[in-house]
Amino acid sequence: MNEKLRHKRVKQLVHKVNKERKKQAHKIDILCNDLISAQREFIERLDTIGFAANFYESIVGTTDLNSLLCTAAEQIKREIPDADVAFFLREDTGFKLHECESEQPITLDKEHLENYFTDELVENICKSNKICTLKDMFAMGLQGKLTKLNKVSVVTIPLSQAGQSPGFILVCRPAKKRLTDDKLHHIAMVTRGLSRAIVSCQQLLHTTK
Repeated sequence: MNEKLRHKRVKQLVHKVNKERKKQAHKIDILCNDLISAQREFIERLDTIGFAANFYESIVGTTDLNSLLCTAAEQIKREIPDADVAFFLREDTGFKLHECESEQPITLDKEHLENYFTDELVENICKSNKICTLKDMFAMGLQGKLTKLNKVSVVTIPLSQAGQSPGFILVCRPAKKRLTDDKLHHIAMVTRGLSRAIVSCQQLLHTTK
């Protein structure tokens, strides 16, 4: 075998080895990325479970509606610092806004919160079965000027109970500290249990009147 042919074969062999090495490196990168992604999802699930466990532990055994809502609001505010929390609960004659007595009422553009919501809007949000942004709420009939409300980050999270919602949670934060999907997902995960607790407190309240 002459030198020229040997050199050509060595070159081909090196090229093949390098090609296989690149394939292996690519596979390793994919595997590492999958492992990192799986670990991140696992941590996120643990965070969600941890929040839910603490939340339910804080409200278990509470039979007074106001105490229940204030405790729930406190837990939500621990999860989302600098947020304001209010509850809109449906009633036979429309809806009632619940805010903790120890807090200043939430205002949007110097207007009381309930002035932005009509009975029809509350019903639409309750039936939406999803987290609603300001854009969603305007499409449903929110009252007010969008340019002024853009100064805040606001979402509503329907409470779900056996296919019918007793109301929704409103979470409000300054626009510069926008609400994030992961934190809102944590809140949404506990709405079913919170809804049951709210309905139980309402029923107990009616029976004691």
